[in-house]
Amino acid sequence: MAQATLGGGCFWCLEAVFQNLRGVSKVQSGYAGGHLANPSYHEVCGKQTGHAEVVRIDFDPAELDLADLLRVFFTIHDPTTPNRQGADIGPQYRSIILTHTEDQAEVARAVIAEIEAEGIWPGQVVTQIEPLTTFWPAEAEHDDYFNRNPFSGYCRAVVAPKVLKFRKLFAARVKG
Repeated sequence: MAQATLGGGCFWCLEAVFQNLRGVSKVQSGYAGGHLANPSYHEVCGKQTGHAEVVRIDFDPAELDLADLLRVFFTIHDPTTPNRQGADIGPQYRSIILTHTEDQAEVARAVIAEIEAEGIWPGQVVTQIEPLTTFWPAEAEHDDYFNRNPFSGYCRAVVAPKVLKFRKLFAARVKG
């Protein structure tokens, strides 16, 4: 098994998509990329911790390579808007890949170059690539959020469209 740690807006959105991606065995919401030890959701939302909302993804590289996982990532969030995704604004919503190895950093740079060359997004990709230092798991109420709260306003307006976009564009990769 391998791990990837990604931030691209609210972790509820990323978790909901990656839980449905074939080759992924576990998705854990959390915080990383900042300076405060063991931050809370409230502290991260206060924009003073330096942390991003992220997901740690356990995946089988024999079934899903990192490049394909990142192609999904770059499809379900806008990597051209610094410190925001839609109405979610702040450094905790930045686009970031927290690498576990130098090989992961190389793959991330290659996929970003591919995305930019294809002109998928109208602007320049601003996704940060940094080594992961520490992953702090989010509070339990954030686990499996979309599946537990599918009818909440945020889930209906923001999360569900991203899940539908993923299912449409990557139908062959959706878990059966």
